Amino acid sequence: MFVVFGLFFFLPCKGQVKKTQQTNEPASNGQLPSGKGYRVSSYVYHGDTIPSILYPTVYIYPPLTFKNDNERMDYVKLVYNVKKVLPIAIEINNLILETYEYLETLPNDKARIEHINRVEKGLKDQYTARMKKLTYKQGKLLIKLVDRQSGQASYDVIKAFMGPLRANLYQAFAWFYGASLKKTYDPNGEDKLTERVVTMVLQGQI
Repeated sequence: MFVVFGLFFFLPCKGQVKKTQQTNEPASNGQLPSGKGYRVSSYVYHGDTIPSILYPTVYIYPPLTFKNDNERMDYVKLVYNVKKVLPIAIEINNLILETYEYLETLPNDKARIEHINRVEKGLKDQYTARMKKLTYKQGKLLIKLVDRQSGQASYDVIKAFMGPLRANLYQAFAWFYGASLKKTYDPNGEDKLTERVVTMVLQGQI
């Protein structure tokens, strides 16, 4: 639990192209005046209004082959663990961004420290029960997925918000449990299979 707890302390074409006002919101009644369809962004190109719809990138992976049943079960467990901890990693990243933006509005270090202490207490109240339900492997996976989402190792997140002493304290707890908050995510190396699973989960493919 201590391992995971530390995580929370922290187009144009040739010719003239004119872009019209973009909106992701439907009309007031959710539909166009005709009662059919929804509003989308558009571009005016040589006098023609062209609808502009941006689709997310879709990744297609080849089928996996497993050497034996144990390898297959490891994959099934990985999918389960990713589905369980990825939402938490996304929450943590959002929290990091929100906390950083709010700290920037505070007038001095004293106010920032007081706010961080309140955040720490609130996180303990909100997440203690949830973190206790994570297994050892899920905790280690969460550390890596925080790095994936935020672009920073958990240790660096804690250090940035709470200083090196508190970061070293949480790192010591992590080390005691056989983990490390300094562990980074390697989507092209040892975490390549995890990256595949995360991408497919985010796309709703598994």
